[in-house]
Amino acid sequence: MHSDNTQKPEVVQSGGVAGLARGTPAQAAVQAAAQAEVGLTVRGTVAGRTDSPAHRVEDPGTGLSAGVVFAGRDRGPDGAPPITSLYIHVPFCVHKCHYCDFYSFVDSRDQQRAYVDRLIAEMRALSPHARDPDGTPVPLRTIFVGGGTPSLLRVDLWHVLLAELGSCFDLSLMMHGHGTAPPEGEFTVECNPESVAPELAGVLRAGGVNRVSLGAQSFNPGHLRTLERRHDPENVQRALEVVRAAGIPRDSIDLIYAIPGQTLEQWGADLERGVTLGTSHLSCYNLTYEPNTPMTVRLRRGEFEPAPEELEVEMFRLAGEVLARAGLHRYEVSNAARPGHECRHNLVYWRQGAWLAAGPSASGHAPVSRDPRRGGHRWKNAPNLGTYLGVSDAGYARLSEHEPPEPARALRESIMTGIRLAEGIDATATLAWADHLRPGAACTVGREARGLIDDGLIEDRSGRWCITERGWLMADFVARRLMAAVDQTGRSVREG
Repeated sequence: MHSDNTQKPEVVQSGGVAGLARGTPAQAAVQAAAQAEVGLTVRGTVAGRTDSPAHRVEDPGTGLSAGVVFAGRDRGPDGAPPITSLYIHVPFCVHKCHYCDFYSFVDSRDQQRAYVDRLIAEMRALSPHARDPDGTPVPLRTIFVGGGTPSLLRVDLWHVLLAELGSCFDLSLMMHGHGTAPPEGEFTVECNPESVAPELAGVLRAGGVNRVSLGAQSFNPGHLRTLERRHDPENVQRALEVVRAAGIPRDSIDLIYAIPGQTLEQWGADLERGVTLGTSHLSCYNLTYEPNTPMTVRLRRGEFEPAPEELEVEMFRLAGEVLARAGLHRYEVSNAARPGHECRHNLVYWRQGAWLAAGPSASGHAPVSRDPRRGGHRWKNAPNLGTYLGVSDAGYARLSEHEPPEPARALRESIMTGIRLAEGIDATATLAWADHLRPGAACTVGREARGLIDDGLIEDRSGRWCITERGWLMADFVARRLMAAVDQTGRSVREG
């Protein structure tokens, strides 16, 4: 597993689920955005692994299935629109990396076929929610397959999965562009450099995949050993050559910094190597020590020291400088891309869009209407393959987490994920949303924003509150202050 699928953050606010995409971030990226109390330091800010779950309920005993999410959604002409993004979680790995806390495991029982059969049943259950009220399929705009290691899935099963995906959903935007323009849709699959082969790449391309995300993490063999990553760094270039030869037009590389023992010069060498490979998108995540991972256990045993925070700050700044010189501009705290090559799927997470979720531990978000102020359902499939295979509610998966719509939480989440983007958040819409929660609340939120502007952490750019260069390092702190103002608003609503 790696991190570009930002389904990447989960945003947990005071014990909520707000998981972005992956069971995040995306997997989100947000599995979606900060399901957690956000840290003040760069250690809690830069990491930004929006797909890294901050709150995990392992007991799949909620008794609910994903069917509850959709039972009350208004699908009339003025109701909730069709959902046009999909996240799929493939839990299989050849080896569990010591820093990873995504749901993944080594499949010693050959359960891939059973998994794909169950996934197909779930996709069939979800597919009506990607259709107009009259039943007409609406083209999916983004798909992200994360893990785990999706490229470990057998090629014959990829054939089956992609064929069924095309049967359940309209993939036309993945297949065709206009003239010489690239396809409007984005279909990403995460791959391990060791498991990319020409046959697999050809099958993926034929099935509509037009973007591959490679988990390089580092080009330094010693640092890969520290992370318990089992691949030859030279295979990153080979894997890119294979996917490009297959006609997959876009690719991304994930790198990790602040690895124990890593120097600033070594981090700079990783960045330069990533740039010379010609990728149009690079994700840079600082190493975080998630609870109950082997990496955290080793840290507690005193086997190594974490990177000093001052060094993390220098590494974060160096990444921005090196990537900007190469034409890749930071569009989110941990992600940089050439113009037009941003990860569209992760932008769905960060912009609080809607996405369906399939597979064990996958997280989804379904707004209840076209009005974002009403909020939406957030849910996470149980992170257990046995439960996933054994429990089905007309195809829907058993849930381990579910949060029904709550307007104040929806505004907090919009701020939390939106402030991480270079584009920032719409100030007028945010203030109007606050006033919708409680008349006069815009004054509270606006006053906090003016304070952040005075502190040089955000600026007003044509009516949008955008993070400054100084503010990048304190993005979670900025979000916390703005969300605290919303919390005051939310309390007033509840108390009223």
